Amino acid sequence: VHRHYDLGNDFYRLWLDDEMSYTCAYFPTPAHTLEEAQIAKMDRVCQKLRLRPGERVIEAGCGWGSLALFMARQYGVTVRALNISAEQIAHARARAAAEGLSDRVEFIEDDYRNVQGECDVFVSVGMLEHVGPADYSTLGGVVDRSLTAQGRGLLHFIGRNRPGELNPWIRKRIFPGAYPPTLPEVFSSVFEPWNLSVLDVENLRLHYAQTLDQWRQRFEASASEVESMFDDTFVRAWRLYLAGSQAAFATGWMQLFQVVFARGDSNTIPWTRTC
Repeated sequence: VHRHYDLGNDFYRLWLDDEMSYTCAYFPTPAHTLEEAQIAKMDRVCQKLRLRPGERVIEAGCGWGSLALFMARQYGVTVRALNISAEQIAHARARAAAEGLSDRVEFIEDDYRNVQGECDVFVSVGMLEHVGPADYSTLGGVVDRSLTAQGRGLLHFIGRNRPGELNPWIRKRIFPGAYPPTLPEVFSSVFEPWNLSVLDVENLRLHYAQTLDQWRQRFEASASEVESMFDDTFVRAWRLYLAGSQAAFATGWMQLFQVVFARGDSNTIPWTRTC
């Protein structure tokens, strides 16, 4: 995580959207801009979670803080958001202060395993890929001890249809230690031991292909600036990473899952997807 996400906020600012969202966007139509699609993604997550004003949310792996701030600002919840990237947490705290949300969003530089307290909603967007199968049951235990009796949550993560290691080059050059799980791996280790019920599963892999296409174009437009920050080898490596990842999602080699869940004995769950 440190090797990838602490490359510097100035680097990521060159080619991410205005919200600094470094996860799959949601494009209501292919014509939507990246900025619009990232806002739509955050709103879609909040709607799936049925957030209500005054609820307490724990976010594990908060990136630069865009979702936590969006939830507090647009849905009236309070959020404790954890991340081990010092660069990202510093940016998130500065944004919270500038937007007057520091009293409703607490950004904590710490590992998700150390989260304390109770919450009505548990959400994690783009972190599970970095947890690793050996710690899936640990994550499930954190969710179990955090959620209230009527609590629910959402996991958003890169995955596979069949078990398999991440591409060796990507593991070595881009994402050391990352692992994209299958749904059965997540269900059996994160949810099943704690009697957490899966309510909804959506695959957004084509949306991730579109997101990566937007990132790749913006990266290419800033390639000379990136080279001045690092070197030509770095530029070529990231060019390959972005193009290869786009191809992986476009061809179905990789998947992007959003899974909504709740306590197994809770009936405080949506009757349908729309209400």
